[in-house]
Amino acid sequence: MRVLMIEDDQPLATALMEALKRRGIQSDVATNLTDGRQMLEAARYAALLLDLGLPDGDGLCLVRSLRAQNDPIPVIAVSARSALDARIAGLNAGADDYVVKPFDVDELTARLHAVLRRQGALAGAELRFGNVRFDTVSGDLMVGEAAVLLTARERQFAALLLRRFGQVVSKQLAEDQLYGLTEPVGSNALEVQAYRLRRKLEAAGATLRIETIRGVGYLMRDIAA
Repeated sequence: MRVLMIEDDQPLATALMEALKRRGIQSDVATNLTDGRQMLEAARYAALLLDLGLPDGDGLCLVRSLRAQNDPIPVIAVSARSALDARIAGLNAGADDYVVKPFDVDELTARLHAVLRRQGALAGAELRFGNVRFDTVSGDLMVGEAAVLLTARERQFAALLLRRFGQVVSKQLAEDQLYGLTEPVGSNALEVQAYRLRRKLEAAGATLRIETIRGVGYLMRDIAA
């Protein structure tokens, strides 16, 4: 499962990303509304964890915009605004739940799963390109009817490339997603992951290829298209 977190407090975002990761939940982070909107347009997320007090606007504006577009993505507002009228305003704007800072990560995780159960977001979360299918919940990757055994990092890398299929994924973004913002990364660690995933896809007969764009990042495309 992958969620989008829009949070301008970088230390909090980093700590929460690592805490969620230990609970089996992957996350992408945006620090403002502008980047958050772009990431929502570029990828499919199971849910949105949204701070309300952001440097370029009020998070509730994004919630209202999503609901006006009939976007059903589950939204949990995460804010220091604890007053009753603020919580009511968040729910009335279209948030599915409202969590007040500071919060317990286990409670946030439980609320996230509860929202997903209500929304049915855990069903049918599958990416399909060429002869490859990837289940974003279980992390299972299939080429035709054959399962491809991946390590945890290979699953993360595959998910990142498939969510941005046909787009160049920067090396920096890939490193942040695979290794977090605090874990040291070797100079060729990412290329090793790309090589191993590339070999496994090719061995399974996938029509998808991972291309290295030197000095920029990685691109996944369908050579049969």
